Amino acid sequence: MLSLLASGCAAGVGPPTNSSRLVVVAVENTWGSIAAQLGGGRVAVTSIVSDPNADPHEYESTPADARLMASANYVIINGAGYDSWADQLLAAQPEPARKVLDVADLVGKRPGDNPHFWYNPAFVDTVVTRITADYASLQPAGAAYFAAQASAFQQLLAPYRQRLADIQRRFGGVPVAATESIFQYMAEYLHLDLVTPAAFMDAVSEGNDPSAASLVTFTRQIATRAFRLMVVNVQTVTPLTTGLSQQAIKLHIPVVGVSETMQPATATFEEWMDGQLDSLIDGLNAGATGR
Repeated sequence: MLSLLASGCAAGVGPPTNSSRLVVVAVENTWGSIAAQLGGGRVAVTSIVSDPNADPHEYESTPADARLMASANYVIINGAGYDSWADQLLAAQPEPARKVLDVADLVGKRPGDNPHFWYNPAFVDTVVTRITADYASLQPAGAAYFAAQASAFQQLLAPYRQRLADIQRRFGGVPVAATESIFQYMAEYLHLDLVTPAAFMDAVSEGNDPSAASLVTFTRQIATRAFRLMVVNVQTVTPLTTGLSQQAIKLHIPVVGVSETMQPATATFEEWMDGQLDSLIDGLNAGATGR
């Protein structure tokens, strides 16, 4: 639907034949969905990390991944250490004509920084702009087509932006908790007050045991109902996060799940985000009535 709409807007610059499409590899399907919608019929996009039931931090590359990278015109990696195996594959198979987008570099982040960039709407806008420009650079004859695709994609993001604005307006300043840092960018953008100790969230995100002090603080926050809802990462469930979620539920604190790859895997980026924001709104409303 998006491809047809955009090609209609860009007369004379429709999709080329399959043989002349740009070969695009996105390490994560979050960026792959965006890349596919921006490229329409002029690109063929493959996403590597897409299993909604696996922890992306634990992904191990395969020979097939190496072959995909070697044949790509354009590769999108998340960066900041999130997918360091992809850096290694690219370095092992240098190709001067291949363009690589490192999202972390684009948004000014380094290894050790929170790598969940797709939860920052401003970062998403920056990525959309860069991919559109890179496509036009790689395939100048399609520049008008890619511009039309970008315009159509922005229209599809309108409900997402409306949800973001509604949450900012209705719930700005409301205290919330999260078992790890995956939700940090979104909380900041929405002006929610993320009260969980940063040390706790960072440790869990990195697969480490949180400090005793941060755990004591978090459990005290649950016991005193110091926040309206708890956000958990459904792809990195541990006995600790499960236990904390159960404690919150017993006290009628809503627990809302978010993910690192799109759920379901067949969803588009905007469908996935819309669903998560709807769950967040429901949780914030339920938390208000339960306090």
